[in-house]
Amino acid sequence: MMRNETFMRTYSPRQEALARAAAQQAATQPAAAASPADMSQYMMKAEPYYRAVADEVELYEAAYSVRMPLMLKGPTGCGKTRFVEYMAWKLGKPLVTIACNEDMTASDLVGRFLLDASGTRWQDGPLAVAARYGAICYLDEVVEARQDTTVVIHPLTDARRMLPLEKKGELIEAHPDFQIVISYNPGYQSLMKDLKQSTKQRFGALDFSYPEHDIEAEIVAHESGVALDVAKNLVHIGERARNLKGHGLDEGLSTRMLIYAGSLISKGVAPLAACRVALVRPITDDPDMRDALDSAVTTYF
Repeated sequence: MMRNETFMRTYSPRQEALARAAAQQAATQPAAAASPADMSQYMMKAEPYYRAVADEVELYEAAYSVRMPLMLKGPTGCGKTRFVEYMAWKLGKPLVTIACNEDMTASDLVGRFLLDASGTRWQDGPLAVAARYGAICYLDEVVEARQDTTVVIHPLTDARRMLPLEKKGELIEAHPDFQIVISYNPGYQSLMKDLKQSTKQRFGALDFSYPEHDIEAEIVAHESGVALDVAKNLVHIGERARNLKGHGLDEGLSTRMLIYAGSLISKGVAPLAACRVALVRPITDDPDMRDALDSAVTTYF
């Protein structure tokens, strides 16, 4: 017991004192000029394939021209992320993507002090990098992040267009090319997991859904390499499964999953086995629902 008390008296206060000293040293030292970040790593190297289904491309271009923050709403796997990648390529802008999760903190977005062999240095977070150097910042599935974390984007999504770095004592004025885009699946909304109205009302919104049959078949055929007739059969299965949403399935088969199945088929896997692996087994563990989906597969293959 005595050794534990001695350990607590000597170790923890010392670590706290070291941390305080490092923070004070960083605060008193003159700020070094920020070295330009290598934004080439955030540029799209090739044109992503995206098949427009309505006027979403034109609407995005108009929103970007006035730097309006945008919210992309739609079910999982319907093409929201691919759309942002395509627009970043089309506009010739770097794209900083952040996959949101419930453990993400504000420091993960804006940055933090780090200790290394040279002392204390500031490390910009991805949101700060995008704002400082003029990238499109994409927060994927933003509703997964805690509300007390997402509020840090508020100053960037109104007329101020600035990001306070409170720990560093710096105020970043957003680069003229900076834009913020968020996405989420409205089907997962709940009282405990939703965006605040104060966040929603700072964004314009584009609704996404699964494309109509012929367009989705074209997408599946292009992305997976299967023949168009096979792609159409996969889309038929996807549509049958989507009709079961709320009747045993939490979510229907996404376009992404249909592409996975098509990719297996294009590699020589039998269609029944490919659909079982890529479509039926991942989406449900219920034996009756699996039987229903297997029946839908055998109808078309």
